[in-house]
Amino acid sequence: EVFNLGVYRREAVKSYKSYDFFRHDNKEAMEIRKRCALVALEDVKTYLLEECGQIAVRIFLAKRGFASGRDLILNFAKENAFKVFFVESVCDDPEVIAANILEVKVSSPDYPERNRENVMDDFLKRIECYKVTYQPLDPDAYDKDLSFIKVINVGQRFLVNRVQDYIQSKIVYYLMNIHVQPRTIYLCRHGESEYNLVGKIGGDSGLSPRGKQFSQALKKFIEEQEIVDLKVWTSQLKRTIQTAESLGVTYEQWKILNEIDAGVCEEMTYAEIEAKYPEEFALRDQEKYLYRYPGGESYQDLVQRLEPVIMELERQGNVLVISHQAVMRCLLAYFLDKSADELPYLRCPLHTILKLTPVAYG
Repeated sequence: EVFNLGVYRREAVKSYKSYDFFRHDNKEAMEIRKRCALVALEDVKTYLLEECGQIAVRIFLAKRGFASGRDLILNFAKENAFKVFFVESVCDDPEVIAANILEVKVSSPDYPERNRENVMDDFLKRIECYKVTYQPLDPDAYDKDLSFIKVINVGQRFLVNRVQDYIQSKIVYYLMNIHVQPRTIYLCRHGESEYNLVGKIGGDSGLSPRGKQFSQALKKFIEEQEIVDLKVWTSQLKRTIQTAESLGVTYEQWKILNEIDAGVCEEMTYAEIEAKYPEEFALRDQEKYLYRYPGGESYQDLVQRLEPVIMELERQGNVLVISHQAVMRCLLAYFLDKSADELPYLRCPLHTILKLTPVAYG
């Protein structure tokens, strides 16, 4: 769960006027920001202790001075027996800063008019305000005992200090693989298969005549998009491979993109499953995300299986992923930030291409 102080500040102030709000000598604004920080910490506490949350991300700006920024968080964590891992993003390259403002801040709710020149001017002045009070992490002195990663110039370099557990190592791995460059991810299922026609799940059937028509339509669509350096990924099942072959481009097969394993229910229709395994059929209806087919997988298992693919998608540029309904639901849930309860019910119909373009602020 993310607790962004910018969101709390916008709720408190309602409208942003200029960089003056962030001046260190603006006492009224400083008081508002302090109150927002305390409210955010209380929400973090509620999430972790009462809502059984595991990881809370609090976005803030560290300042010099007693009980401000990191000190406030460290004291709060100590009082509640929480572990703390800091992520610091540092940009000192003017070109990186300018590109970041244009790609990220122009779409910020602070700048509804979207005037690029005005946004650039105001945010550069806002950065100067930050510089007056900002205190970078210092691994050689004051902060040597803290656990953190310092991301320098949007991933050009990294500094990692005192990683202490599995979760922290996963955070480091994730941050070292993502990027903020513009890109598009295309998701689609294979064309209609022979098993789709008769309502059977799983298996490894080939495309139906209608499925082959879709593969040709997909080829035409991709050509019309004129996508630069597009990579195409499929599962190792016939129906995705046959869909990709029509594109006439190189594609990469991933076994972990295979459809969810239905175990003893593979190659059966839902009517057959209900008749042969009525208890299993009822259990699946009750808790679709956690339900595991006998000898097979659950959606929860599938999410864990797909983690390497998701990580690789974060590292790549433009990618077309031709997969299966359950797999596509998992990928879509990740990029759209859908809950485990929502995931199994996301609509991913056949012969439909979903285009995802990650941008700041949604």
